[in-house]
Amino acid sequence: MGSAFDLPVQSFIDYLNFEKRYSAHTVRSYHDDLVQFFAFLDKNFGVLNAREILPTYIRSWMASLKEANLSARSINRKLSTLKSFFKYQVRTGELEQTPLTNVISPKSGKRLPGFIPEKDLSDLLQNLNATEDWKGLNARMLLSMFYFTGMRLSELINLKDRQIDKSKKVIKILGKGNKERIVPVWPELLQMVDEYREARDKLFEAPGEYLLITEKGKKLYPKYAYLLTRKYLTTIKTLEKKSPHILRHSFATHLTNHGASLNAVKELLGHASLASTQVYTHNTIEKLKEVYKKAHPKEQK
Repeated sequence: MGSAFDLPVQSFIDYLNFEKRYSAHTVRSYHDDLVQFFAFLDKNFGVLNAREILPTYIRSWMASLKEANLSARSINRKLSTLKSFFKYQVRTGELEQTPLTNVISPKSGKRLPGFIPEKDLSDLLQNLNATEDWKGLNARMLLSMFYFTGMRLSELINLKDRQIDKSKKVIKILGKGNKERIVPVWPELLQMVDEYREARDKLFEAPGEYLLITEKGKKLYPKYAYLLTRKYLTTIKTLEKKSPHILRHSFATHLTNHGASLNAVKELLGHASLASTQVYTHNTIEKLKEVYKKAHPKEQK
C-alpha cells in the first residue's frame, strides 16, 4: 500500500496466519479488503492513521461499494474484515475504541445453501466407478470424500494417510484453526481409499504422506481439485453452483433430511457455532410432501 497503514495491516495479517491459523485463501481475502479500504480512505479523505478514521468514512466506503453493485452479503463480509482488524487494534492498544461502533451492517436476505438431489448424486458417483485413468480416479475420490465426509476443499487436499483409521472406521480431519474433528465413514469408502492407495503406490515410487496426488505424483493443489470436481458436477444440468462446497452442503442437507440432529451435523461439519449449521434446517419440496403425506390426518384415512 505504501502508507502508514502498512505496519498495522501486516501485524494483523501475521496474527491471522500464526495465531488464528487461517487458511491462505482467507488471509488473502482479509488483506485485499483492507488494502481496498485504506486506498479509499487515502484517496477520499487523506487519512494518515487509524485514530483519524470516523464512522462517516466507513459509511462512505460502504456507499461506494453499493454503487459498484456489490451485494449486501459481500459488503457485510468486507465489514466483518474491518471489525476484526479494529478489534485487533483495540486489543493491542493501538486504539481505545473501534470506529465501527455506530456503523450498521446492510440487511441481506438469508441465502439457503444449494445442494444436489440424492438421485443425481448417486448416479454421478455410480458412473465414476467405471473410471480407470488417474484423473478419473482422483475425481472419484474427491467427489466421494467430499460427499461422504462433508470435508472442506483445504481439509481434503491436506488429508494424510495416517489420518484415516481403518480399524475404527473414522477419519481425523484437521479443520479451521487447527481444530481436529472425527468423522465416521462407510466401509465402502474405506475400500475405495484402499484401492486408490494400492494404485497410487504401484504407480509412484515415493508418493509421500498425502492421500491424494496428481498424475505427476505431487500433492493435490486447490485449483486442480476445484476444476476436476467442477468438470464432473457440470454433468448435472440442473445444478447452478458447481464448486466442491456444493458437496459439503449436500452432505449436510441430506443428513438433516434423514433426521440427523443439528448438533450432530454441526460436529461433523466442524462448525464453531450452531448458528452456522441452522441454514440446513431447510428441506426439499419432495421431503415436505413425503412428511405431509405420512402425517396429515386426511391422508391417513
